[in-house]
Amino acid sequence: MAPATVFRNRAQAGRALASELLQLGLQGRVVVLALPRGGVPVAAEIASALGAPLDLLLVRKIGAPFQPELAVAAVVDGSPPELVVNEDAAGLPGVNDAWIQQQLPAALREIERRRGVYLAGRPPQPVEGATVIVVDDGVATGTTLRAALRALRRRRPARLIVAVPVGPRATMVGLSDEVDQVVCLLEPRPFRAIGLHYLDFHQLTDDEVRAALGTAQPG
Repeated sequence: MAPATVFRNRAQAGRALASELLQLGLQGRVVVLALPRGGVPVAAEIASALGAPLDLLLVRKIGAPFQPELAVAAVVDGSPPELVVNEDAAGLPGVNDAWIQQQLPAALREIERRRGVYLAGRPPQPVEGATVIVVDDGVATGTTLRAALRALRRRRPARLIVAVPVGPRATMVGLSDEVDQVVCLLEPRPFRAIGLHYLDFHQLTDDEVRAALGTAQPG
């Protein structure tokens, strides 16, 4: 990395994470789950290094009315879908239950679109009894990831690990209550934005996501 606190791109961040995960000596069946879009190229490197299948964990952020990138809630695909609200953002202007419910249908439609575009009808990887590594390209508030983890627990993995290149210390400590282990390479203080820690942090296209998924065997 150059400088030491910056990743060249998501793939390089994934390789750095894979090195840390290999040191854990994971046993038994391992499944790598990526949060699209940004988590997919990170997770593809991890899955390749571990010889594990790669799948998606489909979750959609609901942003604040004045700042769409600020997660006030997140919804996870499932029966029924699981909604997790970011209580820290609940008192912000324009953020209330009515706003979240208004945004929910669009979020669910996007999840369904991504399922069709990225997975093309491929059934989800079985995770019951497996060590599951959930990967994203970084964490800010952790709302989206927390929602995904709570939904994933219902599928009864034997062990649940979160692996991300960068995130604030307080968020990572909070996420540790949801999983068995957290692997995070950078916990900058103060934390400002995930993208500041990448030289290349462009918005991935659907084609790039499909290409990254194609580098790993479905298992």
